[in-house]
Amino acid sequence: MTANSSTRLLKLALPLVSQHGFTRAALARSVLHLPTPHPEPLSDTAVSALFGRGDLARKTLLRAWLDGGVESMHSRPPGGGVSVKDALHARLAYNEPVLAHLPEAFALLAAPESGIPPIDPIPALKHAARIADEACYAAGDQSLRLSWYTRRASLIGIYSAAELHQLTSPQTAHSFLDSLLSTSAKIESSVEDVKLFSSYIFRSWAGIIRSKDVL
Repeated sequence: MTANSSTRLLKLALPLVSQHGFTRAALARSVLHLPTPHPEPLSDTAVSALFGRGDLARKTLLRAWLDGGVESMHSRPPGGGVSVKDALHARLAYNEPVLAHLPEAFALLAAPESGIPPIDPIPALKHAARIADEACYAAGDQSLRLSWYTRRASLIGIYSAAELHQLTSPQTAHSFLDSLLSTSAKIESSVEDVKLFSSYIFRSWAGIIRSKDVL
């Protein structure tokens, strides 16, 4: 199959994540949803050839899902533009169908390529930073110089806290996000070191992952 075929199958695999998780099985079953479905799922050899061996295939699926989350943040409500608040709520909503699988997905992101702990905190920070950047971009935020860093640093902390809250209390995640955004000015004024957020995200992700016995 071609690279275009891989991309097409990845898109078909995304709706399967809610049932099958970020697994090679979800990728294998993608061919069952082609306009002319295959009679059986892809073989393990075919999945490796198209998406990577072992957990590399799972990471390929996870990255495609994360890209879809970014796209979801740019959806415009009827008759209006997108605010930072709209974008962050849209991204939380994107998580909802796959919440049961997110701790494992976070563990997959945090695991080094060798597959051996310790957990790497950098992907967690990049994940939150990308969402903060996209929320500002979707809303047309033109913050400059120091305000650029403080605005995004506060949004990294806000979204990370809301997403982690969502894993344990999905019913209150959106109201929790609203409460954090309502105090964002106070948060921004206290941000002096982005490492504070990096440390917070790492500790929180690690706690969620370990509490779920993923690693």
